[in-house]
Amino acid sequence: MTRRQAARAEHAWDRTIRIWDAYFAVAWAATLAFVLGAEHAGSPVRVVAALLLVPLVPWYTAVGRGLIQQDTPDESQAVRYLAGAMALFLPSAVLVGETRLMAFALIPQCFMTLRMRRALIAVTVISLAPVVGWALLWHPQLPDLFANSLFAVVTLVFSVAVGSWIIRIIEQSAERAELIAELDASRHEVARLSAAHGALAERERMAREIHDTLAQGFTSLLMLGQAVEAELDHDLPQARRHLALMNRTARQNLAEARALVAGGAPADLAGASLPDALRRLVDRHGAATLEVTGPVRPLPAGAEVVALRSCQEGLTNARKHAGSSVPVAIRLSYTDEALTVAVHDDGRGFDPAAACAGYGLAGLRARAAEAGGTATVRSTPGDGTTVTVRLPLGGGPL
Repeated sequence: MTRRQAARAEHAWDRTIRIWDAYFAVAWAATLAFVLGAEHAGSPVRVVAALLLVPLVPWYTAVGRGLIQQDTPDESQAVRYLAGAMALFLPSAVLVGETRLMAFALIPQCFMTLRMRRALIAVTVISLAPVVGWALLWHPQLPDLFANSLFAVVTLVFSVAVGSWIIRIIEQSAERAELIAELDASRHEVARLSAAHGALAERERMAREIHDTLAQGFTSLLMLGQAVEAELDHDLPQARRHLALMNRTARQNLAEARALVAGGAPADLAGASLPDALRRLVDRHGAATLEVTGPVRPLPAGAEVVALRSCQEGLTNARKHAGSSVPVAIRLSYTDEALTVAVHDDGRGFDPAAACAGYGLAGLRARAAEAGGTATVRSTPGDGTTVTVRLPLGGGPL
């Protein structure tokens, strides 16, 4: 536990209990000295008053000190403690007026251990009862009675004001402690959710990468294997060309797998420009063509990866749904504002609104959105399909 955590784990009055101990000891010692040196009472009276003050020390040490340290003191125990303390204090204060100095040590304890209503009752008794008892016992002259009564009233008003402030401080401290605990719990929950969200995002990213690379490569291998099997009996040269293409596709898949594990750029983009990577992709497909317009220039890696994956997805869908022999045209366009890649095939097309299943198109749109771009699919049954991805390059709005 750090020092800051330790400070949070305890309240202000827990950290200052030794100050309260010292305050009680000083008040008690000063009161005892004033009682023993009082001039208006005889020695037997002073001794009796002093002896009544002595048990206050062990009583405070054994019971009162523990109550002060509690977050929520047991009020019934606090009532018993203060009743015992007043049973010793009040007779001594009635016998010798100087004993009333001890009230400054007892009054704060009332507010720290009792609820406001009971605390006010106890403070009133501690402040006024000694003066009433002293007046009834000794019948003092009017000026002395007036001075002592005024002192008792001022003490009561001061005690109520300061005690109310102490209670508000304690309540605010407790509320802040609860708030800090809630904030700590919320922080841990946010950290847990953030970690879970990060894991989910990474899983989705890896799913897209695998779908756009390894899964598509394996699909191509299966389709090429079927083509080779059909060509072995009547077109051996074409079968050999397809076997060579299978070999290149398998090697490319292996390179993509290594790039995924290493967390690097796609294999086609390693040491090559985006148009060069797309030309490699077109060469492996066979029935595809590439057109590049605009000034070719290096772009952020994120934009080039999205463009490459979009072409891979478009070619895979064309081969899967339209057939490997259907012509596919790829158009890569560079402008100051955006990079646009469009993949068009002349296949049988489909209804995009009915294409709810599958991961490819959803992953394509998600990948484009992460790069701040858009992905659109236009297709009509019998009229081919066009997949267009547009990525901003910081030069203007899409």
